[in-house]
Amino acid sequence: MGIVVENVNKQFGDYVALENINLEVKTGSLVALLGPSGSGKSTLLRVIAGLESPDSGKIFLTGKDATDQDVRDRNIGFVFQHYALFKHMNIRQNIGFGLEVRKVPKAKIADRVEELLELIQLKGLGNRYPSQLSGGQRQRVSLARALAVQPSVLLLDEPFGALDAKVRKELRAWLRRLHDEVHVTSVFVTHDQEEAMEVSDQIVVMNKGKIEQIGTPAEVYDNPATPFVMSFIGPVNVLPVKGDHVSELHQIHQQNGNGDRSDLYIRPRDILIDTEPTGTSISARINRLINLGWEVQAELILGDGQVLTAHLTRERFNELNLQPQQNVYIETKDTKSFSLDYSI
Repeated sequence: MGIVVENVNKQFGDYVALENINLEVKTGSLVALLGPSGSGKSTLLRVIAGLESPDSGKIFLTGKDATDQDVRDRNIGFVFQHYALFKHMNIRQNIGFGLEVRKVPKAKIADRVEELLELIQLKGLGNRYPSQLSGGQRQRVSLARALAVQPSVLLLDEPFGALDAKVRKELRAWLRRLHDEVHVTSVFVTHDQEEAMEVSDQIVVMNKGKIEQIGTPAEVYDNPATPFVMSFIGPVNVLPVKGDHVSELHQIHQQNGNGDRSDLYIRPRDILIDTEPTGTSISARINRLINLGWEVQAELILGDGQVLTAHLTRERFNELNLQPQQNVYIETKDTKSFSLDYSI
């Protein structure tokens, strides 16, 4: 295994940052720690790096107990959100800095730096300074510097958080291609669900210092283990049970043998809209239509006043010729309920 986290706990005063964390990251894989602010993902990354010590539990790196090992002895590459490049050094000097500290011969440093400049697609820009590069280029230099020492583990803390949306999207596709070339065991922290889904082999969903679910992007999206995971990974409608009131959709869900009287979770893309009723459809009114470019979002109001959001392809929307305030009929492809009482 590349990384094993075993029964790790960490508190800051009365605040529980990590509670009984167990995690295995396979050698050569790319794993995302995903969760909202305060979920413990950055603390877990810092514990793996040796920047924080766990109150209890163990950290194993490449099969060796690293729990009490100094951060400098863990052979880890670390990439921060804000680049942390040396402004007074040019790009070559920045990339080669870790090798110089390790007293690597200058000729080997020069060869390694040129190899990395080509890998990060910045060949010919080695004499420039960080201020002469774009944000995306600076982050690629930061990655190259982390890779220069040939780490056994690469840790990235919100690596694209300081960049605009377009550059972020370009860089995460580049990071995936880079990882497929170098195959270094990598863990990156993000609160961006789309980023985690697009880049990682596995996603570790965290909430309030605990791991809610570990799985492939498809597994955590299609088979969420908890209401939190379903609500955090992609948009979702939540129809709560209010006292004795159970909506028509709840009734259909229960008639199909799914769950008890619990809140109902429905993805917007799992709501089917038609202008004519079918055997199992229920009526709704279109309150608002929003053009999202590749699809159209319909805000629907059910007969009992509950509000749902549905997503239609542009083709289906044009076929139905939907209008605001129009009465329509809806069915669901998939609904989920959870027997345990989780808070979202």
